[in-house]
Amino acid sequence: MKKQTTLLSRIVVVAVVGGGLCLSVPAYGAEETPKADAAKKTDTTKKSDTKTDKTTTAPLSDKDKNFIQAAAKGGMMEVEMGKMGQKQAKNADVKSFASRMVADHTKANTQLKALAKKKGVTLNGAPPKMEKMDNATFDKDYMADMVKDHEKDVAEFEAEAKDGSDPDVKAWASKTLPTLKKHLELAKATQAKLK
Repeated sequence: MKKQTTLLSRIVVVAVVGGGLCLSVPAYGAEETPKADAAKKTDTTKKSDTKTDKTTTAPLSDKDKNFIQAAAKGGMMEVEMGKMGQKQAKNADVKSFASRMVADHTKANTQLKALAKKKGVTLNGAPPKMEKMDNATFDKDYMADMVKDHEKDVAEFEAEAKDGSDPDVKAWASKTLPTLKKHLELAKATQAKLK
């Protein structure tokens, strides 16, 4: 009788433990699914938060991007032509004007590069290739180019300052515009002295 009780108690223990294990498997699986889903939601949230953090500014319009790229190209050209003017000009006023172009446009170019980087706009870093100018007529040719170029620049900067869609780009155009207008005045005055 004792053997039967022991055997029966062992069977009951095995049945209870086995039944408990069977019941715990679905419960264990059910518990894991919400946790796993919650973890997945947390990972998704982290990923989307990360994307949001990286893009802190709205993308620029094509018009604003084109303005930045054109202004950078024009600014580099002004610096390179100014360097040519410093070397080749014969007239002291032309040399002085050329030096001012190098100084002012180098400063503006540095500001524009920082703005372009902030806005995610890639600029061509290579200086533009300059056409050789005849030494005999360099001063007149250079100043004629400077008048023409600054008339174009002033018009473009006025348009961006008025109609640009990005506030930072508009602000830079507005801030730079008075310098360009002064350059245009100086270019015209210097050109008039050469006639």
